[in-house]
Amino acid sequence: MSTVFIPTVLRPSVGGAKSLDLPGTSVGDLVHALLQQHPGLGGQLLTPEGDLNRFVNVYVNGQDVRYLDGLATPVADSDEFRLLPAMAGG
Repeated sequence: MSTVFIPTVLRPSVGGAKSLDLPGTSVGDLVHALLQQHPGLGGQLLTPEGDLNRFVNVYVNGQDVRYLDGLATPVADSDEFRLLPAMAGG
């Protein structure tokens, strides 16, 4: 199981949890496991085509997965997995 850290803005959608332990060996596995438990996050995390939404950043060990292998980026139990939705304002 990998620990997925949930940002404050998404915590109401996951019952207030700061982190969740989820099964998976890739970023895609973890995202899909998260969505199985909390389907309301679907539109925030993935596009209708199944790609990462451009308004959410996903990091494994501090590295943006868009510069790695995206949803195919491998993860291990000891890796740090963080979701960070983009914030807008001015």
